[in-house]
Order: sequence, then C-alpha cells, then structure tokens
Amino acid sequence: MDDMGTQEPSRRRLGRGLNALMGTGVMGGTDAAAGDQSVVHVDLIERNPFQPRQEFEQTALNELVDSIKQHGVLQPLLIRSAGGGYQLIAGERRLIAAKKAGLQEVPCRVLDLTDQQVSEVALEENLKRQDLNVLEKATAFQNYLQRFECSIEELSRRLSMDRSTVSNMVRLLELPETVKSDLHADKISGGHARSLLSLKNSDQQVALCERIQKEGLSVRKTEEAVRELLALNGDIIPMKGKKPKSETAVVELTPHVLSLRDQLRDWLGAAVEIKLSAKDRGKIIIDFQSTDDFERIVGKLHRAA
Repeated sequence: MDDMGTQEPSRRRLGRGLNALMGTGVMGGTDAAAGDQSVVHVDLIERNPFQPRQEFEQTALNELVDSIKQHGVLQPLLIRSAGGGYQLIAGERRLIAAKKAGLQEVPCRVLDLTDQQVSEVALEENLKRQDLNVLEKATAFQNYLQRFECSIEELSRRLSMDRSTVSNMVRLLELPETVKSDLHADKISGGHARSLLSLKNSDQQVALCERIQKEGLSVRKTEEAVRELLALNGDIIPMKGKKPKSETAVVELTPHVLSLRDQLRDWLGAAVEIKLSAKDRGKIIIDFQSTDDFERIVGKLHRAA
C-alpha cells in the first residue's frame, strides 16, 4: 500500500491537485500551481485534442451563454502555449459559450503541462464535473491507455476510480456497433450493456439488446437472460452439481481463476478470457482491436518477460 506521506510526485493522484489547477481552491494569483492569469483572444485558443466529450447538451449550453452575457466568464479557462497561440486544457464549454455570447477575450490561466497531464485534466474535469456519455468515457479511457502505454490499474489510480469500473467501461467498446448505437441513444443503460458483454456471440448480443427494448427488461432480468443463454451455449455449467463428461466440456472458473483473469484484463488493458477444459488445462484468449493495440499488448508481454 502506498504511503501518502512518502508518495513520489509523479505518482500523486490527479484528483488531489485538480482543484488548484481548476481554480476551485485558493483564488489568489500567487498560487504557483495555478499558473499566470491573463486575458486571451478567443481566436488564439485551439481545441484540446484530448477532449473526451464530443457532444454538449444544448439547453445547458444556452443557459451558460445567457449567464456569460450577464456576468462574463467567472472562472478562468486553463490553457497552455502551442505554436504561435494557445491550446485549451479545460473549459471548452465556457469557450464555446463565450464565443456564442460575442466575447472577444476570455480570462485564462497559462499552465506548463505535458500531453499526458493535459489528457488527465480533460478526463478529470469531464468525469467529475459533468457526466460524459458512457461510450465517450470508454473511448477516452482506451485512447489514454494506448497513447501513454498505461495499465488500467495505473489510470484508475490517477483518476481515483475503482479499477473494475474503468476496466468494465473500456470493455463496452467490444460490443457490436448496433448495440453501441442503442447505448449512445440511451435506449439501453450501461448496466444492460455490461451484462451483454458476457455473451461472446455478437448475434446474441444484438438479439438480447432488441429484447431489452421490446420487453422493457431490467438489468437484473437481462442478467438472468444472459445466464440462460450461456448455459445453452455450454459456456457455463447449469448449477445442478454435474461435472463435464468430456475433456472438451467447459469447466466452471473458480473465484481464484476469475481473479487472475481480471488482473490480466487490468494489466493488459484488453479483454481476456480463460477457458478450462480440465482442472489444470485450458487456454487464455486475449482480444485486440487494431494492429496498434496488438503491438501494444505484445510489447507489454515482452517487457514482462
């Protein structure tokens, strides 16, 4: 367990220092962590390339525009120098609203941050201040893991989140496109989608997704339907005390093996399945989403070896 009193600066959780960066702590201009405050023309500020949010709710954005027209931008934007201008770190909604309100200049704090730190601040701001769409979160996490060759455990620690939450979020990207489209449109919930992940047959995932909407299945009812399908597929053994009769039958995973599987998922940042054909024999299946993802996983295995 880390000793908070002796933890290295590079290991500090982002959330502990974000208030200072975001200007929600001490507002005095003498705080070194807050950077130099100044007024910057809106045309000199480019979008944050690490911004996980792709859509902004229009009603809330219009309300912010009205507020800025009356009171101005009350909280400075966070920016960093980029070429001949600046790059946004945090505050994209405020920047968009300020432009819509007709402002030519906005208050900013200029910080000196690395790409990785900028990515973390963008994640932290959106995760903790206003919820992202669940797929935007998943995509943002996956992009971070691949770009910075980071493990799920490290990312979850830096964001002060449970690692299983991050892992399950990333795995949503494995779902078929039609299911992800329904999830994005809020036709099914994140809980429904996570239940569907247990099914390895994409046709079954799509069919059950349609059934969820048609029959109005709760998450609990969806989980029951998934277990029934898994039993029919032979992926799990019906709980009647019967052991598999052949070497090709699937052996139910013990809690210890399930724990090891989850550790592999977290470490590799990828979907991992363990199939046992006997008590001490089986196979490990590692999924990858692209050539880059494959090379990232192989690189991790090489370094571990």
